[in-house]
Amino acid sequence: MNEEQVSKIIQKVIQENDQQDLFNLHNMEQTIAAAVAKANELEVGVTIAIMKADQVVQMSYHMPNANLVSCTLAPKKAWSALAMKEPTKDISKDIQPGASLYQMETMLEGKLASFAGGIPVTINGKIIGAIGVSGGLVEEDQAICEAAVKEFVKESN
Repeated sequence: MNEEQVSKIIQKVIQENDQQDLFNLHNMEQTIAAAVAKANELEVGVTIAIMKADQVVQMSYHMPNANLVSCTLAPKKAWSALAMKEPTKDISKDIQPGASLYQMETMLEGKLASFAGGIPVTINGKIIGAIGVSGGLVEEDQAICEAAVKEFVKESN
């Protein structure tokens, strides 16, 4: 192994560690707080799930007034945004009858969520995780998730 190869490996490790630091307690608490503030503004209870690109939920918060089903759907939305590398609101059109990914939801045994409320988190052009929100109307989930992603990115700079 030459010096250039070693340097590239070190750079990669440093970059991965920097991304791990983005999922620190402070950043995630601020992200959850922004999501809760937006949910309160919309007068809806939700569950918020913050997931790293390795598919591990780093933090989840279930508001006291949120529906029980949102505990299952929020992490599914985050996973779906990661798996498809796009917001979940954009998945629906691709899985309709006649579309290129028709029946994908069935093939994934219900793991894929294809309605609004899941957004990948991108830092420096790389997807590092995703946030999923569930509990309101899909438009409300999307608005709350957008507020959460905006806060996460702001805290990461």
